[in-house]
Amino acid sequence: MKLKITQENIQTLLKVAFFLGAITLIIQLFPRQDAFEYKFSVGKPWSYDLVTAPFDFPIYKDKEVYVNEQQNMLQFFTPFYRFNNEVAKKSLTDFENKTTVAENGSQTIPFLYKDYIANQLNYIYSKGVINSEELKTIQQNKQTEIKIVDARNFSHKVLVNDLFTVKSAYEYVLRTRPPWIEENVLKSLNVNNYLFENLVYDKHLSQRGENEILKSISQTSGMVQAGERIVDRGEIVTKKTHGVLNSLNIELKKQKSTAQQYNIMFLGEIILIVSLMTMLFLYLYLFRKVIYERKRDVVFLLLMILLMMLLSVLSLKVPGLNIYIVPFAMLPIIIRTFFDSRTALFIHIITILLVSLIVPNPYEFVLLQMAVGMTVISSLKDLTQRSQLLRSAILVFITYVVVFTGNKLLVEGDISNIDWTFYLFFGINALLLLFVYGLIYIFEKTFGFLSNVTLVELSNVNSPLLLKLSEIAPGTFQHSLQLANLVTEAGKKINANTLLLRVGALYHDIGKLKNPTFFTENQLSGINPLADLQYETAAQHIIEHVQQGVKIAEREGLPDRIIDFIKTHHGKSRTRYFYNSFINKYPDLPVNEKAFMYDGPSPKSKEQALLMMGDAVEASSKSLSEYSDETINLLVDTIINKQIADGLLKDAKITFVDVETVKEVFKEKLKTIYHTRVVYPELNKEPEEA
Repeated sequence: MKLKITQENIQTLLKVAFFLGAITLIIQLFPRQDAFEYKFSVGKPWSYDLVTAPFDFPIYKDKEVYVNEQQNMLQFFTPFYRFNNEVAKKSLTDFENKTTVAENGSQTIPFLYKDYIANQLNYIYSKGVINSEELKTIQQNKQTEIKIVDARNFSHKVLVNDLFTVKSAYEYVLRTRPPWIEENVLKSLNVNNYLFENLVYDKHLSQRGENEILKSISQTSGMVQAGERIVDRGEIVTKKTHGVLNSLNIELKKQKSTAQQYNIMFLGEIILIVSLMTMLFLYLYLFRKVIYERKRDVVFLLLMILLMMLLSVLSLKVPGLNIYIVPFAMLPIIIRTFFDSRTALFIHIITILLVSLIVPNPYEFVLLQMAVGMTVISSLKDLTQRSQLLRSAILVFITYVVVFTGNKLLVEGDISNIDWTFYLFFGINALLLLFVYGLIYIFEKTFGFLSNVTLVELSNVNSPLLLKLSEIAPGTFQHSLQLANLVTEAGKKINANTLLLRVGALYHDIGKLKNPTFFTENQLSGINPLADLQYETAAQHIIEHVQQGVKIAEREGLPDRIIDFIKTHHGKSRTRYFYNSFINKYPDLPVNEKAFMYDGPSPKSKEQALLMMGDAVEASSKSLSEYSDETINLLVDTIINKQIADGLLKDAKITFVDVETVKEVFKEKLKTIYHTRVVYPELNKEPEEA
């Protein structure tokens, strides 16, 4: 099965590519560093926005405090030692062997000395002989006991003061001798040769004991609940606040400590961004087909979202700036200027939801920006004057202040906790909105849009081009003015863009500047220069005014949408006067239809269709010999019905109901214009001067 590649499919794929590109750029704009990028110190004011707990997390103790607690707890730790029974056994055996029999078979040590020394060695080894350095360390740690583990792995506590070193054991033997034991004799027997350390440090048991003690010490000193207020702008960072902020930083790092966790968070970010952008794509595709079908419009809307994202990221990264300095209200203002209110509000919501994923206090941010967006759209239906922008900026400032204050009172419950510097940010925000006027002009020229501001400027009849039209082709100028008034009234009834209609009507016939006397409304002498020409040639001269009008409009820099009115105000209709005259004079000759037909195209929009109907009706109304209700009604119905029958309105987005409404407005307006006036009576006799 072959996949058909149609122009529509290509356009759809192109739009999808635009959105995928925008999504990729938004993802790249999102901060990739640790979520906690604050710099702070105790005793200094907090220079960032309000920070609230994003989730439950413990408060970790300060490192110094925790180390001190460990050291204090380790003072009560009792190290583990084991008896090396082989040491005592070997020492006593050596003593026995050395002192029992000499080489000549005689006893070397008197019995009393031998018995005393043996008893002392047994006593000393039973108490334990420890390394002097280890004993010194134990005493420095202020430990009064140690635990001695026996062969059955049972331990018992022993006072440190009851332990011996080799030196203290020797001194003990000398010091505790009975009166019948002489010190000199005892020293001569070299008792120290049989004294050795028999207590061995059990590193494994001691380490395990230390770990159990350290584990029992809690690293935290409390909990912070999700949503709990931590610190706000301008507040002095206390030692407690410092600890809470450090704890939040630790927890955030833990959440990103593994690649798997980071990937999951990144995936969640992508899902949210793609979901929001998909909503925008579906909105344009389902409800704003006109915008969706124009690549220029789609690119512009996506660029506006990216611009706001970029400004938001910069405001969060640059020290001293604040997210509330960014004039988010300019987004609905600009989009409303070029498109419609619903699209402006929808894109505003999508944008602030995207930005809320990176701001510190998303709830407050969304609340304020939603309120501001609705205020702007409600207060600025059509931007036609600079004073309207000033009024909107003031309303934006008031909205920020009211909603922010209300939210703070609700959350804080105390007016003294409000950071008044935020009101300065709101003021800067409102001032920045005043520069939107210049941005609208830049976007308008860059993307070829048409704003109401430009339409108001173009509708000025004192503009150079319209003044030239009034001088060179006064009849055409008057016809354009009459047509502008006529279609504007009708446009109000069918919800058309009346300002666009008015400007289109004023400029639709500027091509008649080329040869104004070819057209009857400009023939003051009653002489028609086309009368002596062949019908096909005369028709071409009339048709030519459309092409001439396009050339003049392009030369004068008129917007494309106004040029479209020039192209479509006759559509693909015939120059009926010359066509009918040819048929009547030469009924048997074949007719070159193309010679009598305008090039078009036919109207595409409601406004273009309305201008075509109004142009034909207004021009034809001047040819009526009698202006009565019947003749006017018949004229309007005949002309518009003929246009419908010829298929001139089939491409326009206008309903039959709209057409009937337009007919009624035309009839009423023409009756008002051509109503019969009262004839003023003349005096029978001039009054005599006094």
